[in-house]
Amino acid sequence: MASESQALLVLVTGGSGFIGSYCIIALLNAGYRVRATIRSLSKSSAVKESLKHGSLTDSSLESLSFVSADLSSDEGWDQAVVGCSYVLHVASPFPPQLPKHEDDLIIPARDGTLRVLKAAKSAGVKRVVLTSSFAAIGYGHPSRTTPFTEESWTDITKSNVTPYEKSKTIAERAAWDFVSSPEGQGLQLSVVNPVAVLGPVLSNDFSPSILLVQRLLKGDLPGCPDIMFGIVDVRDVASLHLLAMTSPAAAGERFLAIAPSAMTVQEVAITLKQRLPELSKKTRTRTLPDFLVRLVALFDPEVASIAAHLGKKKYPTNEKAKRVLGWEPRSREDAITATAESLVKLGLVKK
Repeated sequence: MASESQALLVLVTGGSGFIGSYCIIALLNAGYRVRATIRSLSKSSAVKESLKHGSLTDSSLESLSFVSADLSSDEGWDQAVVGCSYVLHVASPFPPQLPKHEDDLIIPARDGTLRVLKAAKSAGVKRVVLTSSFAAIGYGHPSRTTPFTEESWTDITKSNVTPYEKSKTIAERAAWDFVSSPEGQGLQLSVVNPVAVLGPVLSNDFSPSILLVQRLLKGDLPGCPDIMFGIVDVRDVASLHLLAMTSPAAAGERFLAIAPSAMTVQEVAITLKQRLPELSKKTRTRTLPDFLVRLVALFDPEVASIAAHLGKKKYPTNEKAKRVLGWEPRSREDAITATAESLVKLGLVKK
């Protein structure tokens, strides 16, 4: 791949984020030149330092450049995409707490995605890979044992769908509508839909999904809410982005990113106890009663964001990504272990 990619430039939006950072690492290791968007160029040195925690060297970082661009503004996007063969649009709002107004998430997610797509089309970019989410697939539905696939869409008309889930659904639908419209004709789109993303953190700026492991290790949780979710390692999310970017079969397709299979918070806690007994002495494994979680949700915005999903069973499948792209992710247990070890290594959890 390195010989084919040597002259190609790829734009990664949200270059300082968790998934964006690992996409940069994967691209540089594959021989691509990378341009990354960040909100402020003053952060470029800090981003490079965090990338070194992902085993990048100074010489490999010579193929990385930065440009300032923000999803809420048109400014900078035409310059960001010029000369790029591909775009990985990773950037999107993902707050740990529910916003006061859902449009605070929905509008920048939708409009930002369209800004990137329009700029990419104007610049002659071949393909955009959009980082969507399982949030655009598996919510607003009753519990079920049949697997969620890429054919499923979140039902945003349901009252228990959160603003984040709405924002990812609306933004992805807007992207598909754009590339199927006369304005977007000729621009290829592929979409990656990750579940909860874990894996080795590179700095204290990490995915909100990591907060669960951090709080379990620190003993901040009195027990485990009865919530089920999928897990995937961030390194495998990045590798799936590259496969979606280069494979002819990926054009016009969505791909669920999950390490089989979904698990509960209690199973995450038990995995920490089994894999890392010395680091998880404060971790509690008992399941909390639903009524207690709902009570706490009245006062804790982070808990409120998950309370609607108590007891819901969801089983996403990665069959399509494996079949079409040959993608093989790490196990969920390995992702959990790597997350915990990195939190301790960076001093974000005390031994």
